[in-house]
Amino acid sequence: MPAAPTESAESAESAVTVAPAVAVRTRPAPALLEIRMLRRIALASLATAAAGTTGLGPLPPLPLLAPPAPDALTVAVSRSGHPEADGTFELRCGDRPGGDHPAAERACERLERLAEADEDPFRPVPEDRVCAQVYGGPVLARVTGTWQGREVDARFSRANGCEIDRWENLEPVLPLVRG
Repeated sequence: MPAAPTESAESAESAVTVAPAVAVRTRPAPALLEIRMLRRIALASLATAAAGTTGLGPLPPLPLLAPPAPDALTVAVSRSGHPEADGTFELRCGDRPGGDHPAAERACERLERLAEADEDPFRPVPEDRVCAQVYGGPVLARVTGTWQGREVDARFSRANGCEIDRWENLEPVLPLVRG
């Protein structure tokens, strides 16, 4: 810092000796420099880890979506005229077909084929569809539960040609019955 023209030489000397002391005080202490450096390294490591490009490897996957539950359906059949077909049966599909459904393995295979074909066998017949007036018998069925990760509550009958086709499309989930 230059001395003012009116100052004496003595005050100029003191300014010189004071100036380096002030300059030293404006520098961060070595411990503070280490802390700042460690913060920068930590932030850079976090940013890199978030991008998955460090030697530490990618971040573990987040459990955002649980794996879908296996298909689990309850099939209730009544008025078929066949005692072995009437009743309420549980059907579980997944790694191993299960439940007390009389044709569990074949039923699960059928449901899998329908899923692969992107068909929804539980969708009702559209109201505007023209159906042949053919009566297939008084049998009724209701299927509830989950299939392909969604809730199912579907009713089936054999009241006309469309409903018969819908029933037969879902055999052996629904029993083979002929009017």
